[in-house]
Amino acid sequence: MAKKPFNPPFLPPNLDYSPVFGKIIKTREIIARYDEAVKRLLNPEIIQRSFATKEALLSSRIEGTQATLDEVLLYDAKDLKSEENEKEKDYQEIFNYRLAIKRGKELLEKRPISENLIKELHKILLNSSRGKNKNPGEFRQNQVFIGPYGATIEQATFIPAEPQNIIGLFSNLEKYLNDKEEIDPLVQIAIAHYQFESIHPFMDGNGRVGRLLVPLFLYENKVTSHPNIYISEFLEEHRDVYYELLKNVSEKEDWIPWINFFLDAVYEQTSKTFERVEKIEKLYRSLKESMPKVGSIYANSLLDAIFVKPTFMVKTIKEISGISNTQTLYSVIEKFVDLKIIKDITPGSARSKIYAFPALRNIIR
Repeated sequence: MAKKPFNPPFLPPNLDYSPVFGKIIKTREIIARYDEAVKRLLNPEIIQRSFATKEALLSSRIEGTQATLDEVLLYDAKDLKSEENEKEKDYQEIFNYRLAIKRGKELLEKRPISENLIKELHKILLNSSRGKNKNPGEFRQNQVFIGPYGATIEQATFIPAEPQNIIGLFSNLEKYLNDKEEIDPLVQIAIAHYQFESIHPFMDGNGRVGRLLVPLFLYENKVTSHPNIYISEFLEEHRDVYYELLKNVSEKEDWIPWINFFLDAVYEQTSKTFERVEKIEKLYRSLKESMPKVGSIYANSLLDAIFVKPTFMVKTIKEISGISNTQTLYSVIEKFVDLKIIKDITPGSARSKIYAFPALRNIIR
């Protein structure tokens, strides 16, 4: 018997949330500790780019990209713009994801999460050679299905909502996302994440948009002071369970195991990131104390810049550091190399040298 498209019921579901109360409290506690640790940083932005880069990498990897963190940091250093091979195409998708996080934060300072905001983020994510023919920023007009590579619709593992139902379903989802009466934002975004993936409103990029909405929603609802609760690492590690639990909601309305899993994802990932923030804070303060050894009034400026961009070329660190004189910048870089804070990873090259900050890379890896 052929499978039919699944049009999910409107939100909210009628649930008894008592089984997840304890986990909500536990998860909110670790988020609060993590958020305080971020606020203690002399410059919270020093972690934002690194964590956003890793989230972008892992979220894109779930969709099939093959780039490694070192490759992304290297492309980042070169400020690469071309898409001449598959690795460069992977990098462009990762770059777009990071840009969408930044743009999403800017938009949320002016207006709430909405259909138009989500479409704008989707357009950014698909601004690449792979995505340009997949209707960036527009709901799909055709039926799609999910299944193994080469499968037909008859062999699909899941057939999402019919295109003519997307507008109504998405309007309900938008209303739910902005409902301030739900039990807790963590539960709310768990339910909304399922619903978004079930609707599957776009031709491509639905997984990335759905994961991107998690940090943005928690930021908008003041659960965090920055959009930096990223769960793609956990979802990547538990990919089969993730898909199975989403499937069970569709087939059995089995919501509580899915919500528990989502809360576990937020808790475990926030715990890991909290540890990384503490290590970054310790590293930053230690290096800050050593800056007098550099003997330059620009030392602190370069230090802050390499936390934002831990692999770089002179031309790509210049604007971030604010050191406008190129010769002065070269001089400070060489002193950082002498002190083994950074490393020249292109020693055989006289021009276009690339430098790396291994201590930070080892923390965020």
